Parts: sequence; structure tokens; C-alpha cells
Amino acid sequence: MPPLRLTILATVAFLVILAYFYMPISTPGLEPTYPGITHIVLFQWKDSATESAIADATAHMLSLKEKCIHPVRQTPYIRSMTGGRDNSPEGLQNGATHAFVAVFDSPWERDYYVKDDPAHDAFKKSVGDLIEKAIVMDFTPGDFHPPS
Repeated sequence: MPPLRLTILATVAFLVILAYFYMPISTPGLEPTYPGITHIVLFQWKDSATESAIADATAHMLSLKEKCIHPVRQTPYIRSMTGGRDNSPEGLQNGATHAFVAVFDSPWERDYYVKDDPAHDAFKKSVGDLIEKAIVMDFTPGDFHPPS
């Protein structure tokens, strides 16, 4: 094989191998299936909290899905946020009347939200005088192993 053809063949092979390593894989169905971190918050309001103040606080909490911005990507990072008023007939609420559920893609994002996010910090300050008690629980769906 002439040297020029060999050089061209080697260059093409090199480019194909290079493209293989740098091409993003985005095949549908092959995305990671990590279930995320589910963050649950239950609120018991102080007797002095008005319905109007509670409505404002719940709207503020739900708005965190858009207001909490990832510090690197500069985009919202809460996968989902929902909530509502208790309607359980069991009577086991221990005073809590409102529940919120947020889902994060990673433990790092949940930790940032809980410890460092300025929008979340502002929310906590804004409702501090309204809340009698808050109960918070986080879990990874399907993981029942003790923490390591």
C-alpha cells in the first residue's frame, strides 16, 4: 500500500476513534435511572398564622422549584415540587396541616438546597414566625438500607 494511502487510512481511523470517545451518548432508554432524592416537609402553623399568610407561604414554597438556581449551571435544579393541605382521616398528623414534596436529581443538589441556596434561605426566614413545627424527611426511593 502506498505511503499516502496508509497515511490517509491511519488519519481516518484516528478520527473515527476520536469521535467515538467524544460523541455524547443520547440513545433514548439508556439514560441513567437514578430515582433522585425525595425531600418531604410537613408544617404545623402557629395559631396566630392567618389563612392569608399561610396561602402566601405555600405559594412561596411551591415557587422554589423555579427560584432555586443551580450555582454552576445557573438553571433551576429542583426536579419536581408539589404540596397540599392534609386530608387524611387517620388523625395521625400530630398537628401538621400542610405537606410538600421536592425531588432532587442528586444528594449534592439536595444538600445545596438545604444548606446554601439563597432562595430557600429567604423562604425559611419569611415563614419563621408562622411555623410552630416542621418535620423533614429525605429518602431515596427503594433504598431501605441503614446509612453507611
